[in-house]
Amino acid sequence: MPLYRPPSEGNNLIIQATLGCSANYCTFCSMYKTKTYRARPLDQVFADIDHAAKEWPTASRVFLADGDALTLSMDNLRAILNKLHETFPELTRVSAYATPKNLIDKSVDELRELKAMKLSLVYMGIESGSTQVLKRVIKGASHKTHGMALDNATAAGLKVSATVILGLAGQTGWEDHIASTAQLINDHPPTYLSTLQLTLDEATVDEFMAEQEEGFTFQDDDAILLEQEQLLKLLNPQKPIIFRSNHASNCLPLAGNLPKDKNKLLEIITAAKDQTHLRRSPFMRSL
Repeated sequence: MPLYRPPSEGNNLIIQATLGCSANYCTFCSMYKTKTYRARPLDQVFADIDHAAKEWPTASRVFLADGDALTLSMDNLRAILNKLHETFPELTRVSAYATPKNLIDKSVDELRELKAMKLSLVYMGIESGSTQVLKRVIKGASHKTHGMALDNATAAGLKVSATVILGLAGQTGWEDHIASTAQLINDHPPTYLSTLQLTLDEATVDEFMAEQEEGFTFQDDDAILLEQEQLLKLLNPQKPIIFRSNHASNCLPLAGNLPKDKNKLLEIITAAKDQTHLRRSPFMRSL
């Protein structure tokens, strides 16, 4: 512990193939700061799988934790996926977090092999399409590498659930943040796109601010809604995207398909800009 997983994995079996995150330097993220990254020995992973099978023999979906299980070698991933197949006869899907580096370091053929073994969904934190914003939060990625990673996953047939952080560039950099993000998504559309609202753990605030330009100011909810509105206006992806902003950090939950529901979503934002009671109350919002 602590153990993190995407909201959509809440009802699925979680197996920790690794502990922590091999990057663990993003200044906005506190998830794995108390852990040192390591790959768990296969015998321990297999023991967890066997124990889980006794408790839940009909499990059909498995999430491989922690932060980026795709850092594992292909041999280790093959062994874990084979064990899952042997142990859970109703297995239909395996998923994991993936960094852009994970999806670039493995070849498209290797990603296709993982897909054939039912590792079919990856969760990728885009955060921003702006290379300058990404540098200031020490993401270890750029607009270009994000695009390469998304293209590799798509070519391999993987579904990608991507996240963007509203407010990440503050008051003066938000327009570049949103415009570059929209361009990235339009050119390299994921299967799912979610927006989160920047929410820093108290322990990470100093680290985050140390990398920002002088005068950085956080966005309030009104400005966040403006960012969300502008992002949706600019999004015109090459293929349909399932869009959500239902993460608990958001001041305004949204759900729809793009581009079909764009106008409906924009109407909801317009209403929430004027009617604050339509927004999620602060006490209901957290990481």
